[in-house]
Amino acid sequence: MFWFLLIAMVVVVAAVTLAVVGGGEDAVLPDAEPERLVDALPVTRPVGRADIDALRLPVAPRGYRMEEVDDVLSRLGAELAERDARIAELEAALAGAPERNQEEES
Repeated sequence: MFWFLLIAMVVVVAAVTLAVVGGGEDAVLPDAEPERLVDALPVTRPVGRADIDALRLPVAPRGYRMEEVDDVLSRLGAELAERDARIAELEAALAGAPERNQEEES
């Protein structure tokens, strides 16, 4: 009985190996497509904080250190939000400037 189980196990392992590896030189597995960004950054408008928060970079077999990349993306998102707030503040101040000049002349 032991020999029968041993031979059966060898046959099963060989069959599984042939099924996975392929049965000849013509049976070559195609290369796996690399992972791509699903939602890339918008091209038609400026990048905002929500775009950075939603961005997820693909992972390659050798990968990247996710915590480091996430830290960089968080910092970039915060800086973009700060920049946008400063731009809005300056635009509001610039829009109010002509009105102040007219009030001073009166």
